[in-house]
Amino acid sequence: MSARTIGIIGGGQLGRMLAMAAARLNHRTIILEPQADCPASQVANAQIVAAYDDPQALAELARRCDVVTYEFENVPVAAAQALAESVRVYPPPRALEVSQDRLVEKRFIRDCGIATADFAAVDDQTGLEAALDRFDGVGVLKTRRLGYDGKGQRLFRLPTESRHGAFAALGGVPLILESLVPFEREISIIAARDGEGTIACYDPAENVHRDGILHSSTLPAGIGEATADEARKAARAILDRLDYVGVIGVEFFVLPGGGLVVNEIAPRVHNSGHWTEAACVVSQFEQHIRAVAGHPLGDPRRHSDCVMQNLVGDDIDDVPDWLSRPGVLVHLYGKTEARPGRKMGHITRILA
Repeated sequence: MSARTIGIIGGGQLGRMLAMAAARLNHRTIILEPQADCPASQVANAQIVAAYDDPQALAELARRCDVVTYEFENVPVAAAQALAESVRVYPPPRALEVSQDRLVEKRFIRDCGIATADFAAVDDQTGLEAALDRFDGVGVLKTRRLGYDGKGQRLFRLPTESRHGAFAALGGVPLILESLVPFEREISIIAARDGEGTIACYDPAENVHRDGILHSSTLPAGIGEATADEARKAARAILDRLDYVGVIGVEFFVLPGGGLVVNEIAPRVHNSGHWTEAACVVSQFEQHIRAVAGHPLGDPRRHSDCVMQNLVGDDIDDVPDWLSRPGVLVHLYGKTEARPGRKMGHITRILA
């Protein structure tokens, strides 16, 4: 196992956990992140403090690394493409192009033969009026770019809700209106693909969101095996279409009959896969490092039932209690200030 240097664009908690996994496999990591002393830098070997699209910083990252990956999907596509001219970049920049625009993403998923909610592009208030009329006055209005954790969205639950100024209220930027899906539960699947095309899928997790932020992921999910197989099949189709290398998260709505509708994809390790560090021999973070570094993928089988719960904002105050409980893994992110809606860490309870 010769040591490699892995560049990670982004210095948040996902980059932190990737750096920790890389160190266990004898690899070094360099973080590119404009915020000094970011969570990832606390455990990585080095940090380049610069903007994600800084040409000199990108050139330095390419020169010092054997491969570059990223911890979030809003990395500038042009930056990833520029890097790819001189160093391997995984997942491929094409995955960023698809995931950064919700309209492009929905069309891509449909092209893979996978169901999504109905959708319509919204470029102005008139377009919004027409799209709402098409969807009987209800739907979820979202910014096409840069939304996360429920930000950049507006829900129209009733046909009688006022539409006045809704386009401007979301910034006057390109939007997408998605039809409401009558789902029973939300699940996600974490899957990985290596450079040879081998794919490994973790068990689907059942997710609960609060205020647009993931609250918990429970294993096993309350679904049948046919639904789980459909989720794995969808993930494989997406990975192969993108010629993907690394870990991906795919979120689904489960319909009353057990069918699935893809909500969105995330070309990176995913919050709903944090449970894997406690309930699998090989976590999603190690799996991603294995894939991008050219190692064999690990066994994704789950050895325990579990519940992962995010610690958001003042939830950090509950850590002493969690530390006193048996069968609980506590993982904190090295953030010094708790703010409403800010993910400070997570816990995973082993159930069996």
